[in-house]
Amino acid sequence: MARRAPSGRAPAVAPAPSRRLAGRVLVLFTLSLSCSYLCYSLLCCCGSPAAPRARCPPARAAAAAKKLLQQPRACGRAPPAPPAGSAPGPARPGTKRLPRAIVVGVKKGGTRAVLEFIRVHPEVRALGTEPHFFDRNYHRGLEWYRSLMPRTLDSQITVEKTPSYFVTKEAPRRIFNMSRDTKLIVVVRNPVTRAISDYTQTLSKKPDIPTFEGLTFRNRSLGLVDTSWNAIRIGMYAVHLQSWLQYFPLSQIHFVSGEKLITDPAGEMGKVQDFLGIKRVITDKHFYFNKTKGFPCLKKSESSGLPRCLGKSKGRTHVQIDPEVIEQLRDFYRPYNIKFYETVGQDFRWE
Repeated sequence: MARRAPSGRAPAVAPAPSRRLAGRVLVLFTLSLSCSYLCYSLLCCCGSPAAPRARCPPARAAAAAKKLLQQPRACGRAPPAPPAGSAPGPARPGTKRLPRAIVVGVKKGGTRAVLEFIRVHPEVRALGTEPHFFDRNYHRGLEWYRSLMPRTLDSQITVEKTPSYFVTKEAPRRIFNMSRDTKLIVVVRNPVTRAISDYTQTLSKKPDIPTFEGLTFRNRSLGLVDTSWNAIRIGMYAVHLQSWLQYFPLSQIHFVSGEKLITDPAGEMGKVQDFLGIKRVITDKHFYFNKTKGFPCLKKSESSGLPRCLGKSKGRTHVQIDPEVIEQLRDFYRPYNIKFYETVGQDFRWE
């Protein structure tokens, strides 16, 4: 008689086909999600070969597949590189502008001192070198000239200095064509002293030049002065001024006394500031007198904030000139000086 199985134990049953099908579907679904995530990652995170790759944040496979459907554009592709030469740098304040004021003369009159003194003013920016645009470099054009200028804010004035302009016939017309509103500064000095200073400077560079007397006169016994010599010709201020008055009114020309610039620098610079229409900032506190050089120096310079005197080429000891020659030159310049005083309405007391 056969035995019966224990009542508490069920007989073994073979796996149903539906369970095997469900397992296969689960595997296929997992593979599908994995492939979707892989495709998304490739589209999302790969930029051009030359650009750096951006890393996308990790996400679940299902979320990645959803993003892939919702976002057709690449999320992490690096932006195109900027063109060569356009790399961003610190912005420089201000704009390069054509000068609103020019120190046009005269050579050996004190123009360098005026420029260095006025540069202390916060509302003034000045070109340190002499561009010689209106006499030697006019062919280069105004844009070349502008490119030389310092950057200025809207509230600042651009100034340049080239003393040879005053005796250059074409300079007044050329400056007028640039801007008829340009303000002109002329630093004048006793023409006899100026001529000796001019000669002294030339002698330091060319020791073999003729004597001052030999260059001054065409015939000394007759007292005939050689006005073709530049050192003499520059001091004929009344003659040169006529060319400027053809284009500019006297109200746009300010004359600085080279002598008072030494004895009263604050007073002369105060008048310059008034002429430029700026507040009187430069005062007595900015100057001290240098006994060695014989002229005032700045207690604080525009660039370093330290005391500053003009260079070694300034304040040279003049060569000794025969007093009779000096007297002859005074007689020669006297009518030109008187005409100059009358024209500008100012007596410089050179007589």
